[in-house]
Amino acid sequence: MSTDFDGKTVLVTGASKGLGKAIAIRLAETGARVAVNYNSSEDAAKEVVRAITESGGQALMVHADVSKLDQVTAMVEQVQESWSPVEVLVNNAGIIQDQLMMRMSDEEWHRVIDVNLNGTFYCTRSVLRGMVRKRWGRIINIGSVVGLRGNAAQTNYSASKAAIIGFTKALAKEVASRNITANVVTPGYFETETTAVLTPEQKARWLSLIPQGHFGEPDDVAHMVAFLADEKSKYITGQVISIDGGMAV
Repeated sequence: MSTDFDGKTVLVTGASKGLGKAIAIRLAETGARVAVNYNSSEDAAKEVVRAITESGGQALMVHADVSKLDQVTAMVEQVQESWSPVEVLVNNAGIIQDQLMMRMSDEEWHRVIDVNLNGTFYCTRSVLRGMVRKRWGRIINIGSVVGLRGNAAQTNYSASKAAIIGFTKALAKEVASRNITANVVTPGYFETETTAVLTPEQKARWLSLIPQGHFGEPDDVAHMVAFLADEKSKYITGQVISIDGGMAV
């Protein structure tokens, strides 16, 4: 096991499934102490914690709906009291509520923006002071290929992910002098619970958009996040890194 992250405290939001699960497990493999955030998937979060601890890592299960400021504040305080201030934050929590613009309800718009964008803001602001005091930190925001190229019936989701890019670039400039980096990883389509329920016709349509011709694996994103969290990436900030098989080219 690598010791690059030994003693560092990491918070991964939306870490019970999919990309978040892979990211949490990968960071734990580096020696980090990983706080596994979940909202509704408690049993799945327990499994992630179990997988980490049985492999010799350290994990803490923390509940919060990231769109709720009071819950985010309580979560960050729990992590700090259990271990230390968060040194690496991975803003992965997000939801999709697809609908054509003409039919999209106010609730469908606001809920996606609240979780994806406001949640990123609340979590980042809550950990930033500790990073500034320590003069070291890593903020890695999980965007999406649709934040770069858009997608029909996803104006809410595309808007939230595009906004995260601007948020990250501005933040990177604010905190660069404090040895804190902020970057965005924009995944395409991956072999997760989301793609597992697609019909053959839907899969074929999505695959036709990917130059490499296949879905990615969650570890593809997890390895990039681990690199961006590492000291080796200290001169990389404000960047948007696509992991999408060429979709955004």
